[in-house]
Amino acid sequence: MLARVIGAGVAGLCAAYALARKGVDVEIVERERATGLGCSRFAGGMIAPWCELQSAEPLVATLGEEALDFWSRELGVATLAGSLVVAPTRERGELSDFARRTRNFEMLDAKGIAALEPDLAGRFETALFFPKEAHLDPRAAMAALTERLAQMPNVVFRFEQDGAGLAPVPDWTVDCRGFAARDALPGLRGVKGEMLMLRSEEIAFSRPVRMLHPRRPVYVVPRGDGAFMVGATMIENEERARVTARSLVELVNSAFAIHPAFAEAEIVETGSDLRPAFADNLPRLLKRDRALYINGLYRHGFLLAPALARRAAEVVLNDKYFPEVMDAHSNQRATAGRPRHHIANAAAGTGV
Repeated sequence: MLARVIGAGVAGLCAAYALARKGVDVEIVERERATGLGCSRFAGGMIAPWCELQSAEPLVATLGEEALDFWSRELGVATLAGSLVVAPTRERGELSDFARRTRNFEMLDAKGIAALEPDLAGRFETALFFPKEAHLDPRAAMAALTERLAQMPNVVFRFEQDGAGLAPVPDWTVDCRGFAARDALPGLRGVKGEMLMLRSEEIAFSRPVRMLHPRRPVYVVPRGDGAFMVGATMIENEERARVTARSLVELVNSAFAIHPAFAEAEIVETGSDLRPAFADNLPRLLKRDRALYINGLYRHGFLLAPALARRAAEVVLNDKYFPEVMDAHSNQRATAGRPRHHIANAAAGTGV
């Protein structure tokens, strides 16, 4: 069996890997000159399923839990150091709301924060610590996955092509083009995300730090060697590669609120791209004859791609049906992954 995977972002690479490991001959077709040149390279790289419950449906957390094992154990590219969520003293209500919506966390006082992240000593009074979460460098992760695929005898890469007219005709086509697939998926929209990379020798974090704010939330993800990725923007437009001055100022100001040393940090890079999303912001597998579309991962590409890839392989090989990502009704998909203990915890207001 030959499966042609269109698109070599995180969704395409994960799908190719899941299929190839099952013995399928896989052809990866990418219009760029190499893998990982789409919106995946600007991702935060936070494998944080329980933090995401703050704004995402339970399905996102349920699927996202599968990513922890994939990135940390299967590929060995993720750091299991947890996530830290803080808020300025005047925004303590934001932290309480975050706690009510999420789970699998520990409450920390100022002493606990300082023990976990010494450079934050004295800066925040309380925090939420999610010890089982992880983070990774998206570009390094995609490079590692590309290398793993390149070593597999049943995988072929075809760069600077779009798949049209290629021979032989595949048994299956797995479309992982993201926002570029809007020609085939009319309900797809692009949500703009902007980021910047800072470098500072004055700060050292061991894990992602999220700061809550009603207008300017931000996350700072350590990338090693004094580098930090700063992000949080979600803009409902389809303007692809332009970082605005407003967003840049807000990101820098928010990072500064986490630690003043960020005001003197070097700006190494800025970036912007479109995340593909459907109206409900939930991922989908759409099957049309011998074509399968993996799309709508929104801002959860690295979190959701492994779970979507595993299910896609089962659809291709065993004609499986997964209602949580294939049901036509979004309300069915939104609640398909809701764990019973989360419902109980939400009612009780507990975090674990």
